[in-house]
Amino acid sequence: MQDTISLIFLGLVQGLTEFLPVSSTGHLILAREFFGFGTTGLGLAEDAVLHLATALAVAVYFRKDIFRLVVGAFNAITKRSWNKEMTVISALFIGTIPAVIAGLWFESAIETVLRDSLVVAGGLIVGSGIFLLAERVHKKISEKGEMEREVSIGRGLIIGLFQVLALVPGMSRSGMTISGGMLLGLTRVEAARFAFLLAFQVIVGAGSLKLVELLQTGSGTSVGIPLALGALAAFASGMFAIHTLITLLKTRTLMPFVIYRLVLAAIILVVAL
Repeated sequence: MQDTISLIFLGLVQGLTEFLPVSSTGHLILAREFFGFGTTGLGLAEDAVLHLATALAVAVYFRKDIFRLVVGAFNAITKRSWNKEMTVISALFIGTIPAVIAGLWFESAIETVLRDSLVVAGGLIVGSGIFLLAERVHKKISEKGEMEREVSIGRGLIIGLFQVLALVPGMSRSGMTISGGMLLGLTRVEAARFAFLLAFQVIVGAGSLKLVELLQTGSGTSVGIPLALGALAAFASGMFAIHTLITLLKTRTLMPFVIYRLVLAAIILVVAL
């Protein structure tokens, strides 16, 4: 029963914080360190299943966008003609490479040294600074009427480099990639849309590797139902978080999240120190 409650709670935290720019990894670390949740023994493999559930939320929410990209790629191949869908697909592919390389290179540190509440606090603070910079630059670009609505391959690569920053707990994958898009002149909504599609590939890749690890150890058999309920909670809360953020970014800035992050960082520092 304790495992069930723990995994459902972590699923809700994962789903909500994966897409809101507040850092899902950071919140999971805090949930375990301060509240004792997530003591099922599955560790990062447990995280992976919850991540796959949130990846499914992306696939379902952006199913029309994904279908359009698939159709566009098919047309480009059959007609032997490059189109804007192929540009987006190429940008997503190129943008994924930096995070994959960095994730493999620093895997040991990510799984050990960086999983600390003080690291989370630092990430929350530094990430908030990047949000503020992005908003400032975005405002200037908007005032000049130079906003972009299309993602180029070059922009995809740069946004992918911002995604690398999210390997540090507290920074936030969605927060970094959305900020990167805004700094490059994309509208907030378009930056978020590309950020979620970009994250989808990394989440599925990392989650799949850890899922294989989970199945090989046989750990999943003892907590199958609790883990499934946690995944369901992650999927439902992920759908809610995506819709909420897309809706907010149509009319609001990232400032509410900056405030939340700084307040949370202050609380962590007070408790930890």
